Amino acid sequence: MAKQGKGKGRDGTIPSPASPAAERAARQAANRAEREARRQARQAERAARQSGKALPTRVDQPALPRSIPFNILLIGQGQRLGVEAVLFAASLRRHAPDWGGRLIVAEPRPEGAWAGTRTLMPDAIRQTLAGFGAEILPFTATHFGASYPYGNKIEALAILPPAEPFIFFDSDTLVTGPLDRLAFDFSRPSASMRRTGTWPQPPLYGPGYGEIWKSLYDRFGLDYESSLDTSQPDEHWERYLYFNAGWFFGPDPQDFGRRFLEWALAIRDDPGEALACQTLDVLLDQVVLPLVIHALGGGRPGPELAGLDGDTTCHYRDLSLLYARESDLAVDTIETLLHDPRLQPLAEAWEPARKIVLEGIGRNRIRPMFNRCGPLNEGRTRQTLKKAGLWLR
Repeated sequence: MAKQGKGKGRDGTIPSPASPAAERAARQAANRAEREARRQARQAERAARQSGKALPTRVDQPALPRSIPFNILLIGQGQRLGVEAVLFAASLRRHAPDWGGRLIVAEPRPEGAWAGTRTLMPDAIRQTLAGFGAEILPFTATHFGASYPYGNKIEALAILPPAEPFIFFDSDTLVTGPLDRLAFDFSRPSASMRRTGTWPQPPLYGPGYGEIWKSLYDRFGLDYESSLDTSQPDEHWERYLYFNAGWFFGPDPQDFGRRFLEWALAIRDDPGEALACQTLDVLLDQVVLPLVIHALGGGRPGPELAGLDGDTTCHYRDLSLLYARESDLAVDTIETLLHDPRLQPLAEAWEPARKIVLEGIGRNRIRPMFNRCGPLNEGRTRQTLKKAGLWLR
């Protein structure tokens, strides 16, 4: 668990130029300047649209057309994540055959923060990924690794080519529609809104949601007020910018990843006073992600991206959950893929796929157990599956 450190620089004294507080103040000033430049660029863009004039180029980065090629990043590790990466690759080729970017599967080396752990994917999985046009690129995790596996997505961004638009997807995702036809605006980063109010968990006597989130925005010199969804009431969790880290995108993985890593380490190592009662050992990536996206001029996704976590992609998380709560399209996709002769040997070698999909437990036993007319609570759904002996992972 992250150390619950105290905030610094609260005594009103002027720090020396070499002190951490001075460095933080300088970083905040730089971030404020960058934020203001982005704000002015957006205002100019809106004014140009209203007047019918040609849109100006953004002052901080080249303007990006909406249909440009983009790279996709996944994590491939061991058998489970490896098979999931294969399923993503196969579903991408099936449902978005015209997509023309690079599909990069980042594989952590069994060293550094993963030392002593078997991280490499089996040869059969590697060969199948290559058959679907995926590139397997190794990386060394130096900060998170086994102590925080979700940190893979933060450290793996460093292997992507700079200044090329990217989307990260969790490996347990299927492509179920034409991903390449979505109207991405990569100059405005965003992430998945398929989330619940998992963080923070304000203590009874405070601080509340607002104070906790504002402490983080202030710490990194970000404008807090502009991040709020003012249609939601004060102290309701949806008022505050919060994402599921199952997918996120941006214009430059190097810039995105640098901020993501720097701020994640800063919060992990010194959470500060407002976070003293909060846990960071599971959701650190989702705590930092809104800050990074807001700093880069992004925010909540618009209706043009409704296909993500909708008809175009499905973040199923687990095969048992897929059959319990996901669409018929997602079920048909997973069954079609795992009965493909190229993938069936992998399914037979992986117990959850063999039992749930090939032997029909998912369709015949799990799917009839749940009413999918409304959203299902994931925690309760997991418990129901476990009690029935149908939670296979």
